[in-house]
Amino acid sequence: MAHEHRNFGLGVVGAGMGAKPHALALNALKDRISVRGVYRRNRERLDQFCREYDLPAAASYEALLEDPSVDAILVLTTPNAREELVAAACKAGKHVLMEKPVERSTEAAQRIVETCASAGVTLGVIFQHRFRAASQALAQKVASGELGPLQAAQLVVPWWRPQQGYYDQPGRGTFAQDGGGVLITQAIHSLDLMLSLTGPAKAVTAMTATTGLHSIETEDFVAGGVEFVNGAVGGLIATTANFPGGPESLTLNFDKASATLTGGVLTLNWLDGRTETVGEEASTSGGGADPMAFPFQWHQAQIADFAEAVQAGRQPVSTGHTALNVHRLIDALIRSGKEGKRVEV
Repeated sequence: MAHEHRNFGLGVVGAGMGAKPHALALNALKDRISVRGVYRRNRERLDQFCREYDLPAAASYEALLEDPSVDAILVLTTPNAREELVAAACKAGKHVLMEKPVERSTEAAQRIVETCASAGVTLGVIFQHRFRAASQALAQKVASGELGPLQAAQLVVPWWRPQQGYYDQPGRGTFAQDGGGVLITQAIHSLDLMLSLTGPAKAVTAMTATTGLHSIETEDFVAGGVEFVNGAVGGLIATTANFPGGPESLTLNFDKASATLTGGVLTLNWLDGRTETVGEEASTSGGGADPMAFPFQWHQAQIADFAEAVQAGRQPVSTGHTALNVHRLIDALIRSGKEGKRVEV
């Protein structure tokens, strides 16, 4: 009988608000992935988290890095705490899967991507919207060429985040912790998904603002025009000032059909009159006051893809390099809004 391979070993660092879907996903992946330990500085919160999700606590980050059964580190800390954690993981030869964004600035994100590349370590970045059934179905149709060339794109992220209970949290909505506002913290998911389907952006013209609904340093409303490398054009609106919040929607207009992703549903309207629907309505997609109100199955699919990629020696679906594309697009939108002019990406 062939020798059973041991499970993929994962160490987790950070266990704040964003960790819940990861914990649920890891519990669902127990037969393939073993969590060797979870670490966060606040011991009381760590113990509470580990009790709630039946996961082992680690004594320290160093203990995870020294554990030979840990193949990779899942980094769930805020973006301002990433760079040294990743450098230490690389030094220990551990692969890295991290929450978006890679870091607060594109420069820091690029350093992280380069550190992993020069250490020969696989880097994956969590963009779970790519792993919805509807997104994957559209990605296959785009790749096959059956829709014809892309002509135009429209993206709307009409979300709501309250001042009280969300932006009032220490560090939330600040450049020091988050690196920016609605673009880098919320709409980054939809922007990454858009770029994975449209290909890279070439230039943008944008307006950015902070509405009177929020008292934050960063932008909570962005409207922008996008020119893509392949010649298509696009428009986007992203906000956290749209009470009570609705599902994000991406429409791509091809020669032979228009494709719309709304939440977890794909609708294809063919110019010859046919209509197709793929996927199911998620009860909610995190667009309202509770940012964590969405299914964990997308995280589960992405974590599984990462583990398989490491074991097979291939790149995961979402990498540091693909994440840099969305970072550069966000930078260009912010700069265009500040300067009031067209900016090359």
